Parts: sequence; structure tokens; C-alpha cells
Amino acid sequence: MESGNIFSLENEHEMRLYEIPLAERMRPTTLDDYSGQDHVLGLGKPLRLMLEGGKVPSSILYGPPGVGKTTLVRIMSHTTGRELLEINAVSAKVETLRNLLEKAKASKRVTGRSAIAFVDEIYHFNTKQQNVLLPSVENGDIILVGTTTENPWFEINKTLLSRMVVYTLKPLDEKDIVELLEKALADRERGLGMLEVTAEKSVINKLASLVGGDARQALTRLEAAVSATALGGGRELTLKIIAESTGMATQRYDRVSDDHYAVISALIKSMRGSDPDAAIYWLARMLEGGDDLRFICRRLCIFASEDVGLADPMALVVAQNTAAAVDRVGLPEADLLLGEAVIYLACAPKSNSSYLAIKAAKKAVQEGDLMEVPYHLRNDGEGYQYPHDSPGHWVPQAYLPEQRRFYYPGKLGAEARIKERLRLFWKRFADDPADDQLS
Repeated sequence: MESGNIFSLENEHEMRLYEIPLAERMRPTTLDDYSGQDHVLGLGKPLRLMLEGGKVPSSILYGPPGVGKTTLVRIMSHTTGRELLEINAVSAKVETLRNLLEKAKASKRVTGRSAIAFVDEIYHFNTKQQNVLLPSVENGDIILVGTTTENPWFEINKTLLSRMVVYTLKPLDEKDIVELLEKALADRERGLGMLEVTAEKSVINKLASLVGGDARQALTRLEAAVSATALGGGRELTLKIIAESTGMATQRYDRVSDDHYAVISALIKSMRGSDPDAAIYWLARMLEGGDDLRFICRRLCIFASEDVGLADPMALVVAQNTAAAVDRVGLPEADLLLGEAVIYLACAPKSNSSYLAIKAAKKAVQEGDLMEVPYHLRNDGEGYQYPHDSPGHWVPQAYLPEQRRFYYPGKLGAEARIKERLRLFWKRFADDPADDQLS
């Protein structure tokens, strides 16, 4: 091969081969070559045992891009010797489905075995399209295997889903990604071996760390970096070339996906646990993922009331003012405002007493505890005593016809002062042992 020209390969076959993306060329074809997903395909796991025994369950393979969903479907077919009929849910119409079902029935008449009907991105099917498949799945005319990046419990018809097994595939571990990259770099038949580019272990490790467990992305980046090296007349892949040719790290984050809800949950729980470092990290994930700033601000306002509450009444003021300022300032400076608010909320003393109080009061009302408004509290009621007429701006009078207890103040921050003030007024705040159990 001539230096600097990756297309100066030995024959036309090699040239045609390198026109196929590396991720496709390196796609494994057997269970032993398949990387990752040991929780469903490890030795002795039920799915592996079924496949090795020739059995394929109608199933949904659920997971993010690049974790081997399509590859696993094809291995299912190869391992069990079943015909594979593939369609994509984005472009398939009802007529396409009916044609697929006819082909599957014809295949079964000839072979006596059900074909695998592979529907890629099955969540794109509407209810009518999914219902077309129901009878054939139920009577065994087809083995339906669908792949999806979206949560099947939300996106797939429950009637169809009840006839299938859901397997969740996870992002690959970095060690699995490293093995794939090393294999692709060395493979002279399907990989990049003919380009004769080498790489230090540290370089491969760095590339593996940038892809978030996405094997396809890893191989795509490797191909770009190695091609750039070879075209430049080089023989060694470097960190500089990786940075220049493949860009920033891949973040598995979509503001309408499960990742969105997982990250916001992590942010809330980190603030609740008073860990500002974790909280600011999860905020950064949301910001880098392009999440809706107003959504983040709403969650901070809710957190300020629910989790900080009266231990620091300024928390809600900070959150609300941050929301207003973010709306006024916009990106990129809004990042600074949100960062300050998140750190403030994470470091603030915590109390959920007001949250528990309104929850308890609503529960009482919902369960029928509907007390009449005392006569002296009505607009025209006689006997009401105006607290501001008292030197202490408080008078002993009833505000419920029967005593109830919903609010139990905590002992932290400003709420400790609230608790002490109420002790001076109300006997129920001075003698209730539940108060002493709160922190």
C-alpha cells in the first residue's frame, strides 16, 4: 500500500470491502464472538440456553444505540437455523406486514419451523400495525423479535407485549469496547489491519472512554481516526488524531428518553443528600444534553419547597429568582445561574415537614374528614379575636372545630426557630413526642 493513500489496496475486493463501514464489517455472527450483555447471554443464562437449543422466544430487545440489538437478532437466526425476515418500522406499511406474514407462513410450510420476523425500531408501529402481528405471534406462525431504543412498556401495545419477553441490553463496558477496537485494528480481513496503523494501549483506552458504551460509535471513530492517520502518511494512532478526527465524548442522553428521567432523578437525590459535587455533575449532564432550561428550573423550585422547605425559606426565593434570571439571560450564561442555585440547594439544611403537612391534610380531606368552618372564623362570624390587637400579636382561639395535627416542624435551620415560636403558643407543639423524633 502506498503511503498516504488508503485506497491503494492490493485488489478490487479490498477496495470494495473498505467502502463498507467498519462497524458493519466487524459485526459478529456467533454467540461466542458477541461482546457484552453477559446478564442475558452469559454461559448458563436462559436466553443463551434457548438459542443453543434452537429456541427463539418472541421478544423485544430494548437498549440504547450501538449495544448489539440488531447483531443479536441476526445471531438468533444464525444459531438456530431459522429464516430471518427483516423490516424497518419507520417505513413499513400494513401491506408490508401482511406480505411478511405470508412469507413467514410459506417458510413454515416448507421447513416446519417458524421464521423470525425482525422489526427494527418497533416502537414506530402504531396500534393498527401492531395488531396485524398479534394473531401470527399468538399461534406461532412467526417469532416476532423487535428492537427499540424507547421504553417498550410505554411504547408497545400492551396486548402484543404480553406475548413477548423483554430483554434489556446495556451499554458495553469499556473493557469490551477496548477488545473490539483492538480486534478491528488488527484484523486484516474485515478490519483495518491492511492499513498497518498501530496504537498504544493508552490511546485505545482513551477512545473507548469517549463512546459511552456504544460499540458502533467506537468502531466508527476508530475508522475515522485510522483513516486520517493513514492518509497523512502516519503509522501510529495518537491521542491528538483522535481528538481532531472524532470530536468530544458521546453522551447517552436524550431529553425525552429514559436517560432524561434517570439524570434528573440523580440530580434531585444528590441535592437531597447534600452532595454539591454530585449535584453539579448531574446538572452538567443535563445542560450538555441540551435539556429544557425551564424544566430544570421547575424541578429546582419544587425541590426547594419539598426538600429544603422551612429549614431555609430562602431556598424557594433562590430557586424562583434563578428561574426568572435564566429566562431573562438565556444560554450560555444561564449555566452559571443554575450552577449557583444547585449548589445552594445541595448545601442548604433539609426539611420535608411542609411537604408532609400538606400531604397529610389532603389525605384527611380525601378520606372524608370534612370539618365545618367555626362560626367565629366566617366572614360575618361574631366572637373572632383579632390577633394584632394583642401585644404579642397572638390570642388563644380555635381555628378548627376539633384539634388536628398535620405539621411537625424539624430541628434544622430556620425551622428550629419556627418550632420554638409555636411551642410558646400551642400546647400540642410542646408535648407531642413525635416532635422529638424529627431531625
